[in-house]
Amino acid sequence: KFAMVAPDVQIEDGKGTILISSEEGETEANNHRKLSDFGIRNGSRLQADDFLQDYTLLINVLHSEDLEKDVEFEVVGDAPERIGPKPSEPTSKNISNGSDDGAQPSTSTGNQQ
Repeated sequence: KFAMVAPDVQIEDGKGTILISSEEGETEANNHRKLSDFGIRNGSRLQADDFLQDYTLLINVLHSEDLEKDVEFEVVGDAPERIGPKPSEPTSKNISNGSDDGAQPSTSTGNQQ
């Protein structure tokens, strides 16, 4: 739902309990467990980080009995503006003297007095 590429999700419980890890296989045993198995209830908070996309979400879990039929959850709030990998930084500076101070090589050809 959040279009994360490599998320790390932990419970903000002061213990750093990790629910989902971007490291393959690290939290695979959690895949079939319910949130309540981890003590997550109404009012719990989760932190989801996606390093590859450089964004973090704070998720407030709120229990509701008013969802439409066959709807398991609803996302409410501000969605991230940018989804996708981080743009690469421009690296095409023309540096001819090993410095980026803008100095250019000398073009003088004779003795100047």
